[in-house]
Amino acid sequence: MEKHLILAINPGSTSTKLAIYENEVLKSEFKISHDTKEILSYKHIIDQYQFREKIIIDFLEKEHIDLSRFSAIVGRGGMLKPIESGTYSVNDLMVKDMEEFKRGEHASNLGCLLARNLGKPYDIPAFVVDPVAVDEMDDHYRFTGFPELKRSSLFHALNQKAVARKRASDLGKKYEDLNLIIAHLGGGISVAAHEHGKVIDVNNALDGDGPMSPERSGSVPIGPLYKMVFSGDYTLDEIKRKNYGQGGLVAYLQTNDGQEIATRIENGDIEAKFIFEVMCYQIAKEIGSEATVLEGKVDEIILTGGLAYNKMLVEIIKSRVEFIAPVVVYAGENEMESLALGALRVLRKEEKPKVYI
Repeated sequence: MEKHLILAINPGSTSTKLAIYENEVLKSEFKISHDTKEILSYKHIIDQYQFREKIIIDFLEKEHIDLSRFSAIVGRGGMLKPIESGTYSVNDLMVKDMEEFKRGEHASNLGCLLARNLGKPYDIPAFVVDPVAVDEMDDHYRFTGFPELKRSSLFHALNQKAVARKRASDLGKKYEDLNLIIAHLGGGISVAAHEHGKVIDVNNALDGDGPMSPERSGSVPIGPLYKMVFSGDYTLDEIKRKNYGQGGLVAYLQTNDGQEIATRIENGDIEAKFIFEVMCYQIAKEIGSEATVLEGKVDEIILTGGLAYNKMLVEIIKSRVEFIAPVVVYAGENEMESLALGALRVLRKEEKPKVYI
């Protein structure tokens, strides 16, 4: 079997993760941490590009990693136009849309630029896989009570799709044969209804929709919110930060570290326990909501993401939702593997790369 060497790049808010795969096998993995003050000195995420690229190049040189050896470079996809699931070749339009960030700013927006530009001198193909903008929603779930406002599909598509395929494989079935509710539980939380291979409904995990998370507010009462917005006490940027980055557990407990919160609970911190239980309740409620989307025809509920390692969280959620369907846990994110496998399927010609238009 032909060997393919793949470099996966996953830009995060204060770090960039790199992983090298030889076909399906992880050969090495690295995490480059970025100085928070340096990151915050840039007005927009796209302004960080040269800073991050230089750090990556310097790091690869230090590790004696020769870029010319790679068969493909794959980056985590950002906030693109709504697109279907799959592996996409990075093209000029994709880069332009990320540079203009019309749909919003997220560190993953840098993924396609880093993949393409690092590989360009060596004619190495660049891809993104299942970006956060994957949109397979049924229009019934897109509309709201405001004709001017529609719900958007922005969620942890990369891990959700990978976990769905893995679970189907473990069951000896096809992803398209199953109805699943998958809850990605991390810094942000997305709960999605997967119906026969498509995510027909999901909360917008970026813009404050659904359950609160370690650092996001989730849905909040709209009446008090617009009074707060127009009170004159807050700027738009301050409201945004309360929604994304400084909401959820951070707002109440001044930390988004699940392990720290678990330790506080073990040590008898009553407030930490209460707020953590509130988050778990909201997650369970969202899972229940998605069960109605699937008309109760749910094969399994899957808990995934970093928070799924927390036994207390799993037990609280499970106790509330296991009447709907069996609950299984695939803890962790596996994003680097998912990126590499998406590129590998194209290199092996098992699927054609999709075109971003």
